This record gives sequence, structure tokens and C-alpha cells, in this order.
Amino acid sequence: MATVKKIPIPPKVGEYWPRYRRRALLITVVVQLIAAILIIFPLANSGAVASTGDLILAIVTVLTATMLLNIILVMHLLVPLGDISAALTHISGEPTIVKPPNPNDRHFEQDGFKPLLQLVYAVSSQRDNKQEGGESDDTTSVNFEDILSTLPVGFVAMNADGKIIYANKAAPVRVDSDGNSNLELLFDQNDTLEKWVAECNERSVHGEKIWQRIANKIPGEEDRKIYDISASYEKGKTAEVVLTLIDRSGTYQPEDDDLDFIAFAAHELRGPITVIRGYLDVLGEELEASLDEEQTELLSRLVVSSNRLSGYINNILNASRYDRRHLKLRLKEDSLANIYDSIKDDMHLRASSQRRLLSVDLPDTLPTIAADATGVSEVLGNFIDNAIKYSHDGGVVTVTAEATDDFVTVLVEDKGIGMPDQVVRNLFHKFYRSHRSRETVAGTGIGLYICKAIVESHGGTVGVRSTEGQGSVFTFSLPVYASVAEKLKANDNSNEKFIGKGEGWIKNHAMYRG
Repeated sequence: MATVKKIPIPPKVGEYWPRYRRRALLITVVVQLIAAILIIFPLANSGAVASTGDLILAIVTVLTATMLLNIILVMHLLVPLGDISAALTHISGEPTIVKPPNPNDRHFEQDGFKPLLQLVYAVSSQRDNKQEGGESDDTTSVNFEDILSTLPVGFVAMNADGKIIYANKAAPVRVDSDGNSNLELLFDQNDTLEKWVAECNERSVHGEKIWQRIANKIPGEEDRKIYDISASYEKGKTAEVVLTLIDRSGTYQPEDDDLDFIAFAAHELRGPITVIRGYLDVLGEELEASLDEEQTELLSRLVVSSNRLSGYINNILNASRYDRRHLKLRLKEDSLANIYDSIKDDMHLRASSQRRLLSVDLPDTLPTIAADATGVSEVLGNFIDNAIKYSHDGGVVTVTAEATDDFVTVLVEDKGIGMPDQVVRNLFHKFYRSHRSRETVAGTGIGLYICKAIVESHGGTVGVRSTEGQGSVFTFSLPVYASVAEKLKANDNSNEKFIGKGEGWIKNHAMYRG
């Protein structure tokens, strides 16, 4: 009868460390027992111990104390081996609940262990690259650098220190006078490449990220391009960060041109609106004595509406300036309640005409804010108007505010149709409109972008969270006046003191911060 030969199962990488640790502890205990016997027996035979009880007590005390000390010492000395084992288990691909060690942790840098871990991850990356590429044939070898240099897609590789170690011709990279390569991209101040890499360094071994509509220069500058960017992060690799930049200028630039056209149209409209406001002022003065109360109220509303329209036109022009990173505002002390009063009637009229309920709670006890009243009223009006448009028939739109640290945050909430994640990510981009909103709701897609421009030019931030089918909450935060009063007073109430410039290996242009 034939016998079946059993094939031995190779041990797993992750099994080594627990087995070795048990063996080390066992050897420590055995050696400690032997050492104790070699010391205590001569002591007993010499008669130095008065009684058997004293001898036993001495044995137990010595054994316990020294064994604990030795176990603590051994466990401390085994820590680096445990970290190496955890790293090897991770790169082997075996399932494990042990978190791989991060070479950038402070204690690895302090004790000099960081280079060893980086070497482990780097060797793994080189092995993976060889496995993926297969064996090379000298007769058919390919110079991939030559291939990448001919592609219309930009490729950039950065090392662990953030230095550019490779960039092809299509990448937006500029070499300064010191010979350093700098990546020229205008990231949003709250979502930069530098911040994302720092988060990956702290929390991840692998990471991926996509940015859309990232320009290399501000509008109007020569050779401006707009990219969609994909970033890949792999800890320990020679090229720790790899960027792929797809030039989408042909798609995005016409939209920027549209904004320029809208700004031009707004500029042309500003003249007639100014004339209308002048005639209304004249009518108000000359007819003041002959108008009844209702007519006076009607004329007053016309004046308010014309002033607001003039302000909105100015904000469109300002959005164009914001796009060029030089939007200037004069901010004064004001309250949210006072600003909302200027648009209250209009908002309630819009809500009632579309059969929505509007609940507004902006208490007078909130701190005053540093604000351009026309701009903030436009943001409030736009957020409320969007909530009304995307609510269900008979739905409630709720407006509240709260003070947190040095900011007052306004929340506009609806229980309407909500939005999926891919829509939420793009909401504040210029001219962005989801497929569904283009079919059901009129609009240009520039309103939220203008709101973002206004709020960030106040030193604040905008945000949104939404659940499809359950509704959305739009927020914007503005600095408390007391927190920026000195800056404003020193600069004639201008927001120019809020300008900050990005530093480091990602060259961010001027952005407005509180």
C-alpha cells in the first residue's frame, strides 16, 4: 500500500516573534534559577543562615526580586526585535492584528531605530517593484524616463523629506536660484498637499488622495494650467509621494473665462444700478410729504433692494478678484442679527412663496463679528435660498448660530433631498452643478463659490455635511470682532492683515486667514 508523504507547512513570519519571546523568557527564568541555586547552596552549607525558615525566605526573596528585574530587562531589550518582526509581518502580507511600526514616531528618531525600519520598508518596495516589473531582458530594455518625458501627463516623485527627486517635462515644477525644485500649485489653504502628507506620516503606511481644479498660476498669468491631481503615499519608499497631474485646462479654463465675462457684465450693470439708486433717493426726498405710509414703505423696500443688488454686483466683481488672490474688504463690527434684519423680509417671502417654513434664531447675545455687511447678507441669503430650493413641500429650514472660541458659526439646516458624497466634495467649485440639480433647479453654479470667496476673505471657513435623502447642513464661520480688532484698527479696517503665505516645499500663494 502506497504511503502519502506529508508536505510540511512552512512557518509564518508572524509566528516567529511570539515563539522567540516565550523562549527568551523561559531561558531567563531557568538561568535565574540556576544562578540562585549556585548562590544559595554555598550560603546554606556555610552556616551563615540561622534557620531553615530564614533560608527559605531568603531564597524566595532573592528569586522573586531578581527574576522580576531580569524579565523587565529582557522585555525592554526585545522591543526593537518585536518592532522589526511586526514590520516584516506587515510587508509579508500575512493577516495580523499588530499595527506596523511607524518610522516617523518620535522615539524611533531619538533611539536611532528609524533608519532600520525605513530600510525594511524600502527593501520591500524594491522587491515589489521587481516582482511587478518581472525580469528584464537587456535586448528589449526600455528607458522609462524617456517615455515619461514625452507624456502629456505630469509625474512628480518626492522623498520622505518632501524634496522633489523626479519630475517629467509636463509637471509644474520650477527650479529656483539655489537649484531647488519647487512644485507650483495653488492649493486651497484648508486642503493642501503638505497637510495631507503630514497626516499620512502620522497615521498611515499607505494613502491615496485626489484633488480637482488645482491651478499652477492665478487667472491672467501667462501659461496658466489647471490640473486634476492624484497622489499616492507609501511609507518607506524612496519615492514616498508620487503625483500624477492631468492637464484639464481645456475643460476648466472656459469656466474661468465665464467668470471673467460675468465680472465684466456685473461691471457694466453697476452703472445703471447706481443711476437707479440715485433716482430712488431723489424720489424719496421730493415725494416724502405726499406719500402715505404704505407708499413710503414700498419706496423704502425699493431702496433697500437696489442697494442689495448693488452689493451683490460688487460681490461678483470681488469673486473675480478673489480668484486672483487679491480680494480686499473693509470689515466693521456688526452683529449677525442686525445683518439678517436687512434680508429678513425677502427670506420669509421666498420661503412662503415656495411653501416652506423658515425658522431663524440668531440671538443678540452672540459676540459681534468682523464683517462686510453686504457680503455676509449675501452668504446668508444664498445658503437659505438653497435650503428652500432643495427642501420638500412644507419642509422647515432652520437657521441657528453658536459661538466657539474666536468664531461665530452659522448653521443653515434643511430636511430635504440631501446629497451624495461625490456632490458634497465639489459644491464650492466654480460653476459646479450636479446632474440632478441641473435638471430640476435653475441656477449658474457660481453662488456657493462666491459665498466661499466672501467668507474666506473675512478670515472664515465654509462647510457642508449632507446625507442623501435626509437633508443638509451648510455652515460658515466668521471671526469674533474682539479677536481681530487690533489687526483691523491698525490697517484701517482692511482685511489685508489676514493674508498669510504658505511655506515649505509646497509653494502656496497668498490666502486669507483669520
